[in-house]
Amino acid sequence: MSEIADRTRWMDATEQAEMVTSKEISAREMVDAAAERIDQLDGPLNAVNMKWYDRAAGEAAAIDEALAGGDDGVDTAPFLGVPFLLKDLYAHDTGTPLTQGNQALRNAQPVSTFDSTLVARFRDAGLINLGRTSSPELGSLPVTEPVAFGPTRNPWNTDHSPGGSSGGAAAAVAAGMVPIANASDGGGSIRIPASCCGLVGLKPSQGRITLGPERTENGLSVAFCVSRSVRDTARLLDAVHGPGVGDTVIAPAPLRPFADELAGEPGRLRIGLLDMHPQGNPISTDVVDAVRAAGSMLENLGHDVEPGYPTVLEDRTFTDRFSAMWATNMALGIEGMGAMIGRELTEDEVEPVNWAQAEFAKLVTGPQYADALAAVAQYRREMQQWWADGWDLLLTPTLAEPPVRIGEHGHVDGDVVAPLRRAGEWVPFTPPFNASGQPGISLPLHWNDDGLPIGVQLVGAYGREDLLISVAAQLEAAHPWADRHPT
Repeated sequence: MSEIADRTRWMDATEQAEMVTSKEISAREMVDAAAERIDQLDGPLNAVNMKWYDRAAGEAAAIDEALAGGDDGVDTAPFLGVPFLLKDLYAHDTGTPLTQGNQALRNAQPVSTFDSTLVARFRDAGLINLGRTSSPELGSLPVTEPVAFGPTRNPWNTDHSPGGSSGGAAAAVAAGMVPIANASDGGGSIRIPASCCGLVGLKPSQGRITLGPERTENGLSVAFCVSRSVRDTARLLDAVHGPGVGDTVIAPAPLRPFADELAGEPGRLRIGLLDMHPQGNPISTDVVDAVRAAGSMLENLGHDVEPGYPTVLEDRTFTDRFSAMWATNMALGIEGMGAMIGRELTEDEVEPVNWAQAEFAKLVTGPQYADALAAVAQYRREMQQWWADGWDLLLTPTLAEPPVRIGEHGHVDGDVVAPLRRAGEWVPFTPPFNASGQPGISLPLHWNDDGLPIGVQLVGAYGREDLLISVAAQLEAAHPWADRHPT
């Protein structure tokens, strides 16, 4: 590995940008170093499924030319010249292929004819896209093992999954290929891989970041990033948050820049600790140890931590009522993939677990779908009431177990929905806050005896990313993780 590639490998995005704006390292050198790391490191990980090095080099050269010419505006971009990767799911970038993790789209290579608003904001922030990271087909599972591209592996132990659906993004950042990468979250898909790979993963509030122009903010999904540092997360949120044209769900505007919260004093907070499965199912002692240790860290920082959580988390009926909405969204996703290549997809072109959900959606009646929407609305109100009653934050495990082994969420002969059941066992703590629309952040505060990262989740009231960032920065300062890298 070259000197620059090695030197910049573990810098966060903020430090890399400082190197470029000060002209200590050129944007072209920074991009070339990232490309070198991707080529050298990705083989056993299989995280990056598309590479756009020539285009990235051209963008970097333009930045260097502007800096050399004294362009007063270019160095105001917060992440000028920082190499970046887009997730291979919904993130449209004009002139580049997008496959949604599907084999038929991989073969057809449909090219986007527009930018997603968020992708344009990433570019305006100075980030340079070098390619795409792997995602499970339509982001439907919490592991990244699409038939189209094969499994992505965890840099901390390649026998294990990096999680999903942003598993490619998390593996690339954790391995040191790039310092920050695009991710999205419809049921935990930012927080899950952040936990598995020892990263920071903030799921913003519903409506904090536009999903325009092709998607709606009133669903479960949000899009943002995985990163190595809280400051990168805060500064990127400042750069990309806000509504787009036609948005109908808009989170309340922050009172000050999110980056200001990095040095802010949140005061003495009342934090509820959930260190068990709220429905009585078993969870690993590793995650119990992690969340209790995080509770002690917060107490040492002066916060009041006591057992407590919203009792609606005990509701076992919500998943069944909600399934009509989830299955219908899957059917629409498959229909959308067909539109991208100009024909309907056939059963043999869609992974069985996703095809089964789309077939189930055909049986859903209008009243059943309306009941699912009503269930989400009722659940959201009951969940958010806990914060309205005087709690500031909820502390939970991010996952019920350490990172699972590759193949654990595979299909079982004659049981096409087995991966969904396994997902439900592993991922009970993140989906509720997609339904409630609240922000949650996974922080890398614990590693188990096998050397695998174990994340913990903090959840704030709707619109309170500021509080999550402030407390996350406190924890990062008191218990830093920047020097922990996979071997």
